[in-house]
Amino acid sequence: MGAEEKFFPGLEGVVAAETSISFLDTKQGEIVIKGYDLIELSKAHRYLDIVHLLLEESLPNEQQKREAEEKLKAEYDIPNPVFDMLKLLPEKTHPMDGLRTGLSALAGYDSQLDNCTAQANKERAYKLLGKVPNIVANSYRVIQKEALIAPLPDLSYSANFLYMITGKIPSDFEEAIFDRSLVLYSEHEMPNSTFTARVIASTMSDLYGALTGAVASLKGNLHGGANEAVMHMLLEAGSVEEFEALLESKLANKARIMGFGHRVYMKKIDPRALMMKDALKQLCDAKGDDLLYQMCEAGEKIMEREKGIYPNLDYYAAPVYWMLGIPIPLYTPIFFSARTVGLCAHVIEQHSHNRLFRPRVNYIGQRHA
Repeated sequence: MGAEEKFFPGLEGVVAAETSISFLDTKQGEIVIKGYDLIELSKAHRYLDIVHLLLEESLPNEQQKREAEEKLKAEYDIPNPVFDMLKLLPEKTHPMDGLRTGLSALAGYDSQLDNCTAQANKERAYKLLGKVPNIVANSYRVIQKEALIAPLPDLSYSANFLYMITGKIPSDFEEAIFDRSLVLYSEHEMPNSTFTARVIASTMSDLYGALTGAVASLKGNLHGGANEAVMHMLLEAGSVEEFEALLESKLANKARIMGFGHRVYMKKIDPRALMMKDALKQLCDAKGDDLLYQMCEAGEKIMEREKGIYPNLDYYAAPVYWMLGIPIPLYTPIFFSARTVGLCAHVIEQHSHNRLFRPRVNYIGQRHA
């Protein structure tokens, strides 16, 4: 690397792609998805509306909504050998590793695997959107030596997902809260996992490979795994006072506190967090127990006062999922399941206007004569 070339650790601030999919407009405080503000979309639209928007370039009418739902329901089933393979994994296997294994295995059942046209990848995207919730919920059950729960054809997409996770048919209220979380997680410009998917896709590798790499990226607690860490902190504390003390202790020891801050938003609050904060309040009010809400608010105030940083989506999504009865190890796999549509849209775009990613380095090693 020449002396005139600059080094950007972590590629911070580097523009690596042109996209028409999404954009984090920090000046306007908007997450732009195909021209729409994601926060406004989350108030008026369901997850499958966002699927249609990202894959078909428009919000659906009622007939298109029904068609999309039926298309996904037709893809719910997972080949039995995939679950047989997952049964061989040890019980300590993290669900993200189970998801990675199951997702990768699905590639073997695609007879047109090397067809990377936009239309072929779009059809794969619908297949994956149908199957990933089943893999997420039931790979966890398989690893825990529990019985599989088959999706119910009469339930909506989001209700089915929650049902397969908890074993209970959710109320309309619970389904709506869960669906909103899927909307908020659906697409977010160029985080590490999306960049990973696009780098893999730039070699003209297949969609399954790109998404398998994205799973590995998302597993890290500096990315998707933060939501699990947040819930463990809340449970470790158990009360407002103890949570405040825990955060103060972590701050004093300069320990990383998950659920706060964001590479792009920096000193601004993640607007998605506000939507999940409201969802948590609604759940607490409905259940007559606002402890988690009070704890989270107290933590938010401490971090703003002491560090000038604010919650991201994971901070409030974690207690929302807890109150919906979702096991903590499934928080990040759910994040991935929601993000599947965004990842597929990025792979389709990468394949359509491809250039192989091949950066250089700033060499700091020795040179021997």
